[in-house]
Amino acid sequence: MSFLIILVCILILVLLITWAKLNPFLAFVVVSILTGVLLGVPLSEVTGIVEKGIGGMLGGLVIVIVLGAMLGKLVAETGAAQKITNVLMNTFGEKRIQWALMTTGFVVGIPLFYNVGFVLLVPLIFSVAYQFKMKAVFIGIPMLAALSVTHGFLPPHPSPTALVGQLSADMGLTLIYGFCLAVPAIILAGPIFTRSIKNMDSKPLKTFVADSKDESQLPGGFNSFFSALLPVVLLAGAAILQLYWQPSGTIGEVVGFVGNPSVVMIVALGYATYSIGLKQGYDMKAVMGFYTDAIKDISPILLIVAGAGALKQVFIASGVSTELVAGLQDSSIHPLVLGWLIAGIIRVAIGSATVAGLTAAGILAPVMGQIGADPNLMVLSVGAGSLLFSHVNDSGFWMYKEYFNLSIKDTIKSWSVMETIVSVVGLVGVLILDWLI
Repeated sequence: MSFLIILVCILILVLLITWAKLNPFLAFVVVSILTGVLLGVPLSEVTGIVEKGIGGMLGGLVIVIVLGAMLGKLVAETGAAQKITNVLMNTFGEKRIQWALMTTGFVVGIPLFYNVGFVLLVPLIFSVAYQFKMKAVFIGIPMLAALSVTHGFLPPHPSPTALVGQLSADMGLTLIYGFCLAVPAIILAGPIFTRSIKNMDSKPLKTFVADSKDESQLPGGFNSFFSALLPVVLLAGAAILQLYWQPSGTIGEVVGFVGNPSVVMIVALGYATYSIGLKQGYDMKAVMGFYTDAIKDISPILLIVAGAGALKQVFIASGVSTELVAGLQDSSIHPLVLGWLIAGIIRVAIGSATVAGLTAAGILAPVMGQIGADPNLMVLSVGAGSLLFSHVNDSGFWMYKEYFNLSIKDTIKSWSVMETIVSVVGLVGVLILDWLI
C-alpha cells in the first residue's frame, strides 16, 4: 500500500508541474503535505516535517551552491572559463572533448560531494557548449556520469566511505574493486550512451557564460585553472590528509574545519576574487555585480532543491523505506543483488543516494555474517543501487534540469537513463567480480 501511495504522489507531482504548470517549489510543498497525510504521519507533525526537510536540505547545500554559482559566474565573466576551454580544446581536440570533460569529472569527483562537483564543473560544460556550438547535454552527460560513479563507488568519497565502515569492509580493496567498476560504467553511461541523444537540444543558463573575449584580455592559463579548481585542490588535499592521518584534539578540529566544503568555498572565492577579478583590472563593484547576478539566477534552483528535501523528509519520517524492504530480507535473492535492490527501492522512493545507501547498509549490516557476501563488493552493490533511476524526488534531478534548462521528459531521457545505466553496470560488474574472486 505504501508503495502505491508513493507512486500516486509522484504522479501527482509530475502532473502539477507539467500539466497544471504549477511552480515546482509550490508543487513539492503541496505533494509533500499530501504524501505525509496519506502515509499516516500525524497531522500535527506533517508541516514540521516538511519544514525540517526544507531546512535540512538547504542547510547543507545553500552556502556551497551559492558560492559555487558566484565562482562560476566570475570564472565566466573574466574570461577564465574561455581560457580553460581553449587549453582543453587545443590539448584534446574537439572530437575528444567528451573524454576530456569525463576525465576531469572523474578526477575531481572522488573527494567532492556530488553537488559541489556539479556546481564547480557545469560552468565548464556550458563554456565549451556555447563557444564551440556543441550540444550541452551531449558533452555534459559524460562528465556528470563520472561524478555519479565517484559518488556511489569510490572512497574517500563520503558515501562509500561511510558504507565501508557500516559493512566492515576494507577501504583499499573497495577502492580497487571500485575502480574496476567505475571505468566501464562511466564509458557506457557517458560517451556511448550520449550517441543516442547527441541531438538533444537545451538552452542552459547563460549566467555562467560570458561573451567571447580577445586572447589578450584573458587571464593566464595557470591562473585560470588554479582559480577555478582551487576548491578541488583544497577538498582533495583535506580528504587525502584525513584518509591517512586522523589527528585528534585541536589539530583535528582545525583540519576538519579547513576541509569543510563551506569553508573551502569561501577561501576559494576570496582567492578568485583577487586573482581573476581585482588583479585583472576589475573593480570590487563590478565583481560584486557578477555575484549579485549569480544569486538571482541560482535562487529558483535553491527553492526546487528545498522542495525535494521536503518530500524526502516525509518519506524518511513515515518509515516507508523500512516497510518496503522488510519483505525482501528473507528472500532467496543473491545477497549482492538484494543489497542493490534494497538501496534501489529506497533511492526511487526517497530520492537521496546517500540516504538510500546508508539506510540499505543499516538494514544489511546485522545480517552480513549470515548471508556470506564479500563486504567490499556489498559496499559497491549498495552504492550502485543508490544511484538507480534518479527522478522528481531527487535534488540532483532538478539541479540538472534547471541548469541545463530541459523539459522533464528530456531530463528523464538523459539524466535518469544515465543514472540507471551507471547503477545497472555497477551491479553487473559486482556480480562478475564476485564470480572471479
